[in-house]
Amino acid sequence: MATNNFQSLSQNSQDSPAAHETLTISEKTDAGSENGIPVKNVSTPVIAIRNITKTYELGKTRVRALRGVSLEVQRGEFVAIMGPSGSGKSTLMNLVGCLDRPTSGEYWLTGRAVSNMSTDELADIRNRRIGFVFQGFNLLARATALKNVMLPLIYAGYSRDEQQYRARKALKLVGLEARTHHKPAELSGGQQQRVAIARALVNDPSLLLADEPTGNLDSRTSLEIMAVLQALNQRGLTIMLVTHDADVAAYAQRQVLFRDGRIVRDEPVTAPRSSQADWKLLVEADPAQRQHKHTEEEQ
Repeated sequence: MATNNFQSLSQNSQDSPAAHETLTISEKTDAGSENGIPVKNVSTPVIAIRNITKTYELGKTRVRALRGVSLEVQRGEFVAIMGPSGSGKSTLMNLVGCLDRPTSGEYWLTGRAVSNMSTDELADIRNRRIGFVFQGFNLLARATALKNVMLPLIYAGYSRDEQQYRARKALKLVGLEARTHHKPAELSGGQQQRVAIARALVNDPSLLLADEPTGNLDSRTSLEIMAVLQALNQRGLTIMLVTHDADVAAYAQRQVLFRDGRIVRDEPVTAPRSSQADWKLLVEADPAQRQHKHTEEEQ
């Protein structure tokens, strides 16, 4: 992300009407009804998990990945899920993202019980209510940034004009309006991850799930991605981020620590790190970063 884009993203988080529109549809549906199905009002938690368990059968071995987990995430929160390998954090992410089902317990997403939904209903929830960002970007190599972002809208049945309108708006929100016709191989790692974030936003989700979104990036590019996520959260988007990196988790408003399938700590971050402040320190410490960013933008 070039310096100008970094600054404009921060400004968009407060000022841009187009960016604001990207996050308003889900807010309206949560407060009334969705496809004719009543849902609770805006005070309802985005995520409400009650005594969730998940047990895997591996031959004769039973692995208890989650052991009675209860958790609520309110609208507009930025929550970091942490823990060592095998602690249950990835299992929780799969359940919250409706990619797997719990063995027992209840899960409510924006006031709707999803624990016992059919396969088709879960697929619809994933497409329309949840945005996913993964460590590996998962972009189509032969498709442009615009077409990659349009993909969820194709599955959702939007018209071609609406697909392009929403995709361009999402790319603008993450500072990539000048890269709409670039393919992944023509983009830096940070730019590819921002395309993935735009794709996650394009259906106006109630929740953004980010699974190790900086895992394949260097520290400078990781800071850029955290700047994007912080700016989106400041606009009101609810974000759950899985990370093993304490430095990344420090940008969240709340940290939840897992160990052996249980939550062992759940506490607010009293003073979350600011990506804007950290970027300023980075540039002051190494002025060459500013020139590097300008050069990258001109390519």
